[in-house]
Amino acid sequence: MTEMTADRAVAGIAAVTPDEQMSQLEPYRVELTAYCYRMLGSAFEAEDAAQEALVRAWRGLDRFEGRAALRSWLYRIATNVCLSMLGASQRRARPMDLAPVSTADSPLPAALPEATWIEPIADARVMPAGGDPADVAVARESVRLAFVAALQHLPPRQRAVLILREVLRWKADEVAELLGTTVASVNSALQRARSTLASTKVEAGGPSEPMDDAHQALLARYVDAFERYDMDSLTALLREDATWNMPPYDLWLQTHRDIRDWCLGPGIGCMGSRLVPTMANGSPAFGQYKPSAQPGIWEPWSLQVLELSGGRISGITFFLDTARFFPAFGLPPHLEA
Repeated sequence: MTEMTADRAVAGIAAVTPDEQMSQLEPYRVELTAYCYRMLGSAFEAEDAAQEALVRAWRGLDRFEGRAALRSWLYRIATNVCLSMLGASQRRARPMDLAPVSTADSPLPAALPEATWIEPIADARVMPAGGDPADVAVARESVRLAFVAALQHLPPRQRAVLILREVLRWKADEVAELLGTTVASVNSALQRARSTLASTKVEAGGPSEPMDDAHQALLARYVDAFERYDMDSLTALLREDATWNMPPYDLWLQTHRDIRDWCLGPGIGCMGSRLVPTMANGSPAFGQYKPSAQPGIWEPWSLQVLELSGGRISGITFFLDTARFFPAFGLPPHLEA
């Protein structure tokens, strides 16, 4: 929806029913959810924040005077919701942020609370449908796990400034008006945020590699190797510095040897698994089902999110909280032979 179309819609919004009013705000849900996800690092909190922003906007429509564009007003409300939520929570992270690299013989540590972790989010929740390919590419890159984790290193207001300026391409004066501050303050916050982000070696909104035939072939080889549980073939698809991690545990692996030994040791229960493709964080993902005690039935084990770089797999995250994530991704509760 363009700004002009949105503003025309607002002009007559008071003359329609409450349900119709909410329906006119609904087209903004996906982009607001994506914004809140970048701010919060949690799929479920992001959806709650976007819903709260839309409800607050709906309740305040009779006071909306149209001096600002509807989209800007919605982002102001969403930002305030996120800043309030962040004020009461700790920074979310990935295992690589919390502990040194482990080895295959490291004991499995205690699981850490859900609020510790960056969570995956389904592409359908944050990707514009049928949008401009360039906009979709930026959206995909700016919700990838590594970028969202890097954002968590920023104080909340710096986080908002960087997302609005670098990802959404707002002008400095627009961000200043949204945050109720000065252009000089926005520019200063952006410089500090850029410096912090640079130390994480993650770029803001850089180009995302297209899912071309070569990448599809790479994923097909991965699925084949994993389902056959051929760890030599699987690790051959990984970059030398690829990471292998499993929230809610802060244990993570990096060398091909440790990954192979872990899978054939503590992780041997995954042998015989089946993978169901999906998309998460702008990246290829799979619902992993491992054999159950009942013959012919595979039960949920993890949501795998793969990160690709340079024609290889640069990281695999196994999110083990399948009771929460599988329904959110529309994955079946089990597989049958």
